[in-house]
Amino acid sequence: MGRSGSLPLSSAQISSLAGQGDTADFTSRSHVASSAVLLCLTQGLSPLASPPGSEESSCHVSMSLPSASQSQSRLKYVSLGVLVLQTTSLVLTMRYSRTLLGEGPRYLASSAVVSAELLKILTCLLLVFYDHSFSVRALNRVLNEEILNKPMETLKLAIPSGIYTLQNNLLYVALSNLDAATYQVTYQLKILTTALFSVSMLGKRLGLYQWLSLLILMTGIALVQWPTESLGGPSSKPLSAGSQLVGVIAVLIACFSSGFAGVYFEKILKETKQSVWVRNIQLGLFGLVFGLIGVFVYDGERVRESGVFQGYNSLTWTVVALQALGGLVIAAVIKYADNILKGFATSLSIILSTLISYFCLKDFDPTSVFFLGAMLVIAATFLYGYEGKRPAINHSKV
Repeated sequence: MGRSGSLPLSSAQISSLAGQGDTADFTSRSHVASSAVLLCLTQGLSPLASPPGSEESSCHVSMSLPSASQSQSRLKYVSLGVLVLQTTSLVLTMRYSRTLLGEGPRYLASSAVVSAELLKILTCLLLVFYDHSFSVRALNRVLNEEILNKPMETLKLAIPSGIYTLQNNLLYVALSNLDAATYQVTYQLKILTTALFSVSMLGKRLGLYQWLSLLILMTGIALVQWPTESLGGPSSKPLSAGSQLVGVIAVLIACFSSGFAGVYFEKILKETKQSVWVRNIQLGLFGLVFGLIGVFVYDGERVRESGVFQGYNSLTWTVVALQALGGLVIAAVIKYADNILKGFATSLSIILSTLISYFCLKDFDPTSVFFLGAMLVIAATFLYGYEGKRPAINHSKV
């Protein structure tokens, strides 16, 4: 089977993948992209070389089933580890990079967003290049046919791209004003916004457990944000009420933008059969333009003084790489992660972020109210995926 630049995805797969919220915009976009690649690999490795009715073919299938089952089981646990590592490391490194006191000016968040977009575009171009057998002529043809010759299709991506760019900048604002643990828990509100936009824009129906989980989720997040007096000593550096309010508002806007952009992108994917890698290139191009506008509108003075890459160091580039490529890493394993596993990954990430914020970053003083709220959010995450688990399993068996 030759490589193809466009692979068909079922509505159920697109809905499951595009509806997932993440720390950054490329996570939700690349969930769908990864499914296409993994479907291609699966088809390429399937035992179809022999005639379907031959003994050789049936023997090959029966002998490969046990090893395939064991491989799937191992991949599930690997997926859990990678999901937890990526989600936790991005939040903690971003938080640490925004609060680290060093010599010289701090790096510009708007500049980091642009750098991440540029890295995403280059990565997707390489993937399209790979899909077409490393042919420069084929790559040029695809880009001309799918982007330049379809201006209306390309313009449809301007809306989610602009929202994703806003969301990425807001996440830097949030983590500059909130500790990683509070951010992690509060950002789970994107489950609620995605669900509401899915109901209103796509006509989806939520089950009883899902509505109940959304109610529990809102209660948990309200408890996490419940005002408490800091018990820290003089050595601690608690955030002011003003900065916390700025951080919470940034997270709330990011949650709404994430929900809307994710559902809008899902709607576009269902209506067209364009390559998901090309779609991400289109998103990245608009994101690059919007990001550059943000750099010169909000940080133009500082750019003229010290340059676009002021304050960049190895930690900054790590944040950029995690934000740009982290979605691809998640996408590569999301095929093997069911809703229960995703719930575990979210829960472990929240717990790890809390522990590291408390013991290492020393910018978080947990209270009993926070723990109660965090437990409710974790429970809501599991409950929301409860009913969605069975259709996903049945679909994979067909």
